[in-house]
Amino acid sequence: MNGERKMTERKIQAVLFDIGETLLVFGKVDAVALFKQGGKQAYEFLKTHNQPVKSLRFFLVRHLIVVRLLNLWSNIIKKDFDSSAILRKISEYNGVELTEPQWQEYAWQWYEPLSKLAQIEPDIKETLEKLKQAGVKLGLLSNTFINAATLEKHLAQIGILDCFDAKLYSYQSKYRKPDKRIFLEAAEKIGTKPQNTLFVGDRLDMDAAGAIKAGMTSVLKKAHTNSSKTIPQNIIKIEKLAELPEIVEQLAMEI
Repeated sequence: MNGERKMTERKIQAVLFDIGETLLVFGKVDAVALFKQGGKQAYEFLKTHNQPVKSLRFFLVRHLIVVRLLNLWSNIIKKDFDSSAILRKISEYNGVELTEPQWQEYAWQWYEPLSKLAQIEPDIKETLEKLKQAGVKLGLLSNTFINAATLEKHLAQIGILDCFDAKLYSYQSKYRKPDKRIFLEAAEKIGTKPQNTLFVGDRLDMDAAGAIKAGMTSVLKKAHTNSSKTIPQNIIKIEKLAELPEIVEQLAMEI
């Protein structure tokens, strides 16, 4: 009886994923160039819908200043913001009026250039389905200021959105990684205890450190963000997400 209880207490019941460089690989990007490209698309979207806009240069500079100030403030208070809400406030202040679906499309125009850079493992859907078939719940936990509607549109386009049972984005929380409280919040949301949860990310400082502090099993996926790092032995290292089903099975056998 005690052995069965121990197995239940430690068995992996859920896998939580980071998004950037884990599920979606963007690589090293030119953030300023992407901002300009997304801003130009958003600007043209407003013009197409007969909304009041000034010059493109004014539009880009104004938004760049606001985003940089908010990023600075976020780093100080260690809490992320909802970029879609900010974009909407800026536009409404200048007399823009859109329907709710149009506001979502406006936010997507800002993000779309980045989405086109994303690469995924060709068998990612098969990997996620194998985990679910093994009775494992799947969830998302990401530090991001990108709105859920935008991120989930991207995941839906790839065909993996429906694989996830729970999603938590840092702008929705009081905390952000590596604070262990956001990991605990994510575990509670998906309905598992930390010791029954495996977290997959690409950052030692944000993902692995926070997951371990929260009592989770940490898996680090190979990425440019950790290529020159020394990986501690208590962190499981993988090259591809396709390795996860076997890892979950091996962990169950080690109990």
